[in-house]
Amino acid sequence: MPAVSRNIGIREFQSFISQVYGLPNDRHFELAEMHGNIQRFAMRGLKGIRKGDPDRIKKNMVISFSWFISTMNRLHIDIEDEVWTRFPHLCSYCGSCPCRCKSQRVAERQQVVIDATRRPASLAEYQSMFAQIYPASGRTLEHAGVHLSEEVGELTEAILAYRGERTSEDFDNLMLEAADYFSCVMGVFNSMTVDFAHELATFYPENCHACHRAPCVCSYVIIKKYKS
Repeated sequence: MPAVSRNIGIREFQSFISQVYGLPNDRHFELAEMHGNIQRFAMRGLKGIRKGDPDRIKKNMVISFSWFISTMNRLHIDIEDEVWTRFPHLCSYCGSCPCRCKSQRVAERQQVVIDATRRPASLAEYQSMFAQIYPASGRTLEHAGVHLSEEVGELTEAILAYRGERTSEDFDNLMLEAADYFSCVMGVFNSMTVDFAHELATFYPENCHACHRAPCVCSYVIIKKYKS
């Protein structure tokens, strides 16, 4: 039975989403619709930030992230590799941990050296890594939410650019923006001091969170009208 544990790895969660939602997604959704659901639920999560409703934030961000992973599956992107390459326990821009972009006004992207021995083994460890790179004490939850909204927009632009021209350069940029979206989801949960892996395990105790089947057998009408 496909299940999500507290110690799940990113690849394991990507495989879980493939087993549970790969078939219905292939039958029901185009890539643009899948990405639309990343946006849809991320914006609902941001509304939760505005209203001070942590349960709304957590639930909608889990769903947005799940659609994001479905999108990565559709595009055959190993998002764990992309995240680690982009953030090898270092800020992707200044190359430091913790990030010193603001304090030292770093003007251009720095070269980073990847130390493979520091690669996290689980999703929870990746969240901890991002907490070290971008300490939550340095920004508010609202700031983390604004940053997430920026990255959702940039991911949208990257997907549209790739689908328009289909160049390898556009695909490479899409993978970079996907890693940035991932980092911002971690930023929101770090600002809330909430264990993201625990929220995933709670939301997916058995296969699909709604029908509890794998593959999911929820009707398209149920999916389309899903309220969070």
